[in-house]
Amino acid sequence: MRHEDIWRAIDTLAAEHGLSVSALARKAGLDPTSFNLSKRRGADGKLRWPSTESIAKILAATATRMEDFSALITGARVIADTRPRARTRIPLIGLAQAGAEGFFDDGGYPAGAGWDEVELPATMDANAYALSISGSSMEPLYREGDIIVVSPAAPVRVGDRVVARTANGAVMAKQLVRRTASRIELLSLNPAFPELRFSTAELLWMHRIIWASQ
Repeated sequence: MRHEDIWRAIDTLAAEHGLSVSALARKAGLDPTSFNLSKRRGADGKLRWPSTESIAKILAATATRMEDFSALITGARVIADTRPRARTRIPLIGLAQAGAEGFFDDGGYPAGAGWDEVELPATMDANAYALSISGSSMEPLYREGDIIVVSPAAPVRVGDRVVARTANGAVMAKQLVRRTASRIELLSLNPAFPELRFSTAELLWMHRIIWASQ
């Protein structure tokens, strides 16, 4: 049983019920930030594990059996009765707007007013969102006017293209090239821009890009 598997199971449980992790925590009577990415590692980079009490509360709040949650830990998706239908209408904002306050909740999920909607390929992630590319920082892979679909529920691995938000509010599309307990390195998609290195505390969240219109 790995740290990342437990947290992925919590993320998946939330998505299976059409909730963000913040909403799942509130539903269970927990602090809304209990499952935020910033709570999954300490300031020193050491792994933090969810408590058995918090897991018990989210299972009770979602009427989920422990064996079903255990299946989620292994990567299965077994909560068929409550799984949301595939969505084709996805919230959309411009990448340049995404760094402003009010567009994402503490867990990095779409929130608040100001989002438009766009018809795109169906996704089962209840919290998926789309960003419209502006400027040249993502060329030649993504050009101005392209739309990328981002899935908070998708596991992120080295080599994936991701959207990340820093603690100072900057939102960027990059490629994850290295990840350790204390450091994250992101490669700029445009070779004219430098590679970026962050401590884990400097990134609020990082979500995988699953589709792009080109």
